Order: sequence, then structure tokens, then C-alpha cells
Amino acid sequence: MNPFDEMIKTGGEVRPPYEQLKCWLDTQNPERLAQKSLDAENVFRKTGITFAVYGDEEAAERLIPFDIIPRIITGNEWRRLSQGIEQRVMALNAFLDDIYHRQEIIRAGRIPRELFTHNDAYLPEMVGFRPPGNVYTHIIGVDIVRTEENQFYVLEDNARTPSGVSYMLENRETMMQLFPELFQQIKVRPVETYPKLLRQSLAAVAPPGCKGTPTIAVLTPGIYNSAYFEHAFLADQMGVELVEGSDLKIENGKVVMRTTEGNRAIDVLYRRVDDSFLDPLTFRRDSALGVAGIMDVYRSGNITIANAPGTGIADDKALYSYMPEIVEFYTGRKAILENVPTHRCSEPDTLKYVLENLSDLVVKEVHGSGGYGMLVGPAASKKECEAFALKLKANPKNYIAQPTLALSTTPIMTEKGLAPRHVDLRPFVLVSDRIRITPGGLTRVALKEGSLVVNSSQGGGTKDTWVLDD
Repeated sequence: MNPFDEMIKTGGEVRPPYEQLKCWLDTQNPERLAQKSLDAENVFRKTGITFAVYGDEEAAERLIPFDIIPRIITGNEWRRLSQGIEQRVMALNAFLDDIYHRQEIIRAGRIPRELFTHNDAYLPEMVGFRPPGNVYTHIIGVDIVRTEENQFYVLEDNARTPSGVSYMLENRETMMQLFPELFQQIKVRPVETYPKLLRQSLAAVAPPGCKGTPTIAVLTPGIYNSAYFEHAFLADQMGVELVEGSDLKIENGKVVMRTTEGNRAIDVLYRRVDDSFLDPLTFRRDSALGVAGIMDVYRSGNITIANAPGTGIADDKALYSYMPEIVEFYTGRKAILENVPTHRCSEPDTLKYVLENLSDLVVKEVHGSGGYGMLVGPAASKKECEAFALKLKANPKNYIAQPTLALSTTPIMTEKGLAPRHVDLRPFVLVSDRIRITPGGLTRVALKEGSLVVNSSQGGGTKDTWVLDD
């Protein structure tokens, strides 16, 4: 593969978006930059910016690696991305409303009913119910990859409980502390308003019966969750309570939380708990993370849950392959941002092709996340491919396959100086009475040379993402 280098052209010339940054880098002492990298690590360590790695006893809590060389996106590039993201988000919300009501898209023959049959992400409890404001996905993370100067693909949609926005905010704060002179020289669009906009967005979808300023809370599974830092960070930044299931109960048809001044009703609950653990009376009976009876309160219209239960069907990887049809069906236009070509292993002919070309493909579990349960064919050994083929044959509907894309690269700081590494981008979208897209998002970077896996759980790091104010 010959990946697109976002900073350097084939002949060695610097691309226009990076010219000012490259001029600045050329004036810097390498030892100073190395020290700044250590300073950034210390900032993250003191702030407690960590994530948990399940199953790793030696490092249950890790610092997420941060690279000090920013990733730069031009204003024109961002405008196109924003238009495509907004179109996609609108289609996802329309799809969710349809699939839990008239199912017109199935009647029209655009997607098969089998996608929802026995799919745990589809919740019958949501059939016939419309959330306040008719918004299902209040917070969405759209993973985007780039392969050429003008070619972007949506890799996947995160419509359940997308994470990573705290790293986006802390990356920018850290960069502004370390290199204030850079922000004086280069006009970069701000991201620090996200917590304020998140609170405004959540308040805008409060239940109809809410009077006055809505009471908002963040529901966390607790300190052992991999994204607990983010839960606490966002609650603090929004100025709202961080609660666990044990802090809540049902009282007079409302969800209330214990406070020093007595019980207080919650109007909007930003939950970071999976559907199956949300209500032990409705879903998993053994759950101690949710609130018994919250689904009855929700369906009665006395609380807004963000994101709505049942939104997971919208980011199911089997459904992903139908997103071009879904976007066109609900918006009346072709998708601005393309999907990565996707093979559905549930189809016999497709399965045969995937098995024959396993070493050239990326194969993913339809319900997988975090880089787990996937095979990157070109990086896998013959033995690993053979073992994965057995999984595919045993349960083909559990997998989709995609070509191995030559993800674009941006430079990172290494001991030997700047070196290109593969990246992706997760912009964050807020949906309520309007759609708000934070300029940039979280750039994830594969720190290992040649690696295409950017997930932090698999050794990836992050960068500050600059959208130029041009």
C-alpha cells in the first residue's frame, strides 16, 4: 500500500495546511520537543486521564499515549465532512424512528427484515414509543478514515454510548499549555465549548412536563468502567451530578437521586450504561448498574434517556453495509460520505469469497468494538487466518469483511524525529433541537510503524485535531 501523507507530498513538498506548522517545527530544538512530549505525559498523569484495559492485570489503568504533532484539516475539508456527517446523523435518527414504528424502509424492500430478527440491539420495548423531541441519538461519534486528498470514508457509526470526547478536550487544553505561540500563529477553530453545548443540547430535549431549568445527571457504571474518567470529566465540566444506579430510585413516577437536600427528580439522564444493564425489571435481572423501573418512567414521558435505549441497532456492523440505502431513503440524496465497501459474511457466496481472500481483508464482529474480535488479514499469520476461518464458518452472520484500506498518515514524534503513522478521526455530534458538530474531533493514531489499528485498547494513541479557521 502507498498511503496518502497528509503533511508531505510525494516529491517532498509540504502540503499547504501544514506549511506554518512545518516552518515552526524546523525552528525547534529536537530536545525541547522531546521534553514537551514528557511534559504532556506528566499533565495527563496529574490530571488522571486514563482508560481501563479489560483482561490486562498488569495495566488495569493506562495513560492514553498522546502525540504532540497536531493533525490539521482545512476549513474547506471540514465543511464537506460536516455536511456529510449531518446528513448521516439525520438519516440515522429517521431510521430509528421508522424501525420502531411503521418500518417503511423494510416495506420498501431497501433492507431485509432479517437484520432485526433475533438481533439483541433491537429492543421490542421501544416499539411504538417516541422519545422527547423525537431524538434517539443525542450524542454520536462518526469514525472517518481518509485514503486520498479528497477521499473520505465512514468506517463506522457509534450511536450507543460513544466515548473519547474527554480526550479531544484534554488534548487541546494540553497543546494550548505547551505551545501557546502556535495558537497565536495559526488560526484554529475552538473545541472547548463542547461541555456547554452538550448541556444545552441535553436540556433542549427535556420531557414536556419539565418546568424551569432541567435537572441533568450522568449515569456511570462506576469506577471500574474503562471510560470512568470521561464520565466524571463530563459531569464536572457540565456542572451536573455524576450518579450510579445505587444513587437512584423511582419515586412518584419520577427517577430521583439522593442529594444532601433530599431526593431530587432527574429530567435528563445521560447514561453511559449499556441497554442490557439499564433496568433489571426490563432487561438483565442481575444488573446492579441501572435503575429498577426506569423504563416505565421513560415510556411514561417523565424522563429523557440519552442516548435512547435501542439505538444500538443503528451502529450494528451488519446494518452498516446498508447505510448508503438508508441515507438515500430518508434524505432523498446520495450519501455525501461513502461507506467502506463491505462484504456480508451471512451471504453464502460472499462467505466463500471472504474465506478465499482472508489474508487481504479486515474481518470484524458485527457487535464488536474497541478493536477486539477482528482480523487484519495482511498483518495476520497463516495460523491466525486459519483459526479465524473456523470462527467464520461456525457463525458467518456474526461477521462482516472489508478491504484493507491504506489509511492516510500524519507525522508523530519518535526518538528519531518525525515519522508517518496511520490515523482515523472521530468527530462528535450533538443532536437536539439542532445538530451541532464540534470542529475536528478525536484523531486516533496507530503508534506502531505499519499498524492500521488505532484503538487505544490495542496500543493506539491520540492527537489534537486542528480545523483551520479559513
